[in-house]
Amino acid sequence: MHLFPIPALIIYGLFIVYPILAAFTYSLFDWNGLVRGAFVGLENFKALFSLQPYKDLFWNAFQHNILYFVVQMIVQNGLAFVLAFIIYKKIKGAEFFKIAFFMPRLLSIIVVGFLWKLILNPNFGALNVILGKFGLENLQKAWLGDPDTALMAIILVNSWFGLGFAVLIFLAGIQSIPHELIEAATLDGAKGWKMMSKIIIPLMMPAITIITVLTFIQSFEAFELVYAMQGSQGEPYHSTDTLAIYFYRLAFGGTSGGGSSAIGLGSALAVVLFLFISVFTAILLYFMRKKEVEM
Repeated sequence: MHLFPIPALIIYGLFIVYPILAAFTYSLFDWNGLVRGAFVGLENFKALFSLQPYKDLFWNAFQHNILYFVVQMIVQNGLAFVLAFIIYKKIKGAEFFKIAFFMPRLLSIIVVGFLWKLILNPNFGALNVILGKFGLENLQKAWLGDPDTALMAIILVNSWFGLGFAVLIFLAGIQSIPHELIEAATLDGAKGWKMMSKIIIPLMMPAITIITVLTFIQSFEAFELVYAMQGSQGEPYHSTDTLAIYFYRLAFGGTSGGGSSAIGLGSALAVVLFLFISVFTAILLYFMRKKEVEM
């Protein structure tokens, strides 16, 4: 019986633990291409936060990840909560909507990225064509070519992609509330916003905690969709850079100002990202679980 976990532990060690430890190790050395050079201690970390262009590119990407998280919490999770509550009320067609909202999640994120890249094409994309049909030519844009709209377009596509999963999590949270509690609250005069704020939301905190933590982690690991829609250069003008995209370009794809220590700098960035996600995930879990209510 004690041998059953061994295959899983071996896979976990090879694909999770080893890469993390390797990144820590690589970040402490200078690199000449793929050849490891001298031990430099924390010099790669110092360069990442103090030398140009690394410093500006890091904080630029970091701000984009924060925006990624905030917009997804408001748009994706806010809309998902409303839709989950509507489905819970068993409106006509609720089962159809439950399936329809989850359908995008069945697609590969790369497929979603290329699909929306076509939809947002400034010349023949469906969005600009529809705007033109309704006489809204002034709203037509090169959505992915404009630094003011490119990142927001990607975030909204990601919110569309993740909406169904968030709906299911929230719906499971609402359905886990004993119906007797809701009936008792109704008899006591709770309804509308009072019912929502005093009964439903507090009792749904485990589901809200799960979706908040998952959204945070996904936002700061954002890579596939950005890569599929804009490549690894953060175009236009680094307006779609995220920390994961910047790491990829720094360690493997080259970047302005990059040199022989690119792998070391990339590893240092990976370590910083890992520590940031780990620490703030723990903080989120701590504070949100304090708000959970025992049923």
